Amino acid sequence: MSSSDIFIGETIGTAVLILLGGGVCAAVTLKRSKAQNAGWLAITFGWGFAVLTGAYLAGGVSGAHLNPAVTIGLAIEGGIKWSDVPLYLGSQLLGAMIGAVLVWITYYGQFQAHLTDPEILAEQPAEEGLVDQKSAPKAGPVLGIFSTGPEIRNAVQNLATEIIATVVLVLAILTQGLNDNGNGLGVLGALVTALVVVGIGLSLGGPTGYAINPVRDLGPRIVHSLLPLPNKGGSDWSYAWIPVAGPLVGGAIAGGLYNIAFK
Repeated sequence: MSSSDIFIGETIGTAVLILLGGGVCAAVTLKRSKAQNAGWLAITFGWGFAVLTGAYLAGGVSGAHLNPAVTIGLAIEGGIKWSDVPLYLGSQLLGAMIGAVLVWITYYGQFQAHLTDPEILAEQPAEEGLVDQKSAPKAGPVLGIFSTGPEIRNAVQNLATEIIATVVLVLAILTQGLNDNGNGLGVLGALVTALVVVGIGLSLGGPTGYAINPVRDLGPRIVHSLLPLPNKGGSDWSYAWIPVAGPLVGGAIAGGLYNIAFK
């Protein structure tokens, strides 16, 4: 596939992924949203459908990686050229940022209502700086719509959780190529991947919110830091390396395991 195919497919596919995934987080979180407090099941299935939609849109154009961990895993497995990796990663990051901006536009009124609500403001620490959980930096009240965060802040555990969950995701994607005499699952593969994402969210998402995708976290976190949101608080940059490094390591491990165990 051409460079323009990779750029267009990965940018649009990742933008749709983050629009729908971030959208369900916004729907569940924000006041004056009809889906407020719909819960974890809504979030996990919303992200699964987001993956399904993004992968279906981009599958025939760029292969629908939509995730640097998947791209790294495929490069190690030998499914793509290493020279294409930077274009994949850059397109995915751009798409993730576009998707996050679209979430803000879609829920603009709800963001304004939520972040100016006296009850929400009263729940936030009185001063910028440090809160509990081993002096964790303050995260803003809507940061969870844009990016992930741990329930218990422990760098080793949080990193291990992201690595393990990403290994499951990328191995599940790579082994699709073993089906149908090596021809893969075709469009059915997007559905299988979406269901795997739902399963990961339900089973492994509790500790960190399961980024399992570096740009899913980094792109929207950048957007959160730049958007003119009132009383938005901090973007928790001290944690931001974990949902980037963990999935990248997990994707590399999955690619290596595939070469050892399945080739």
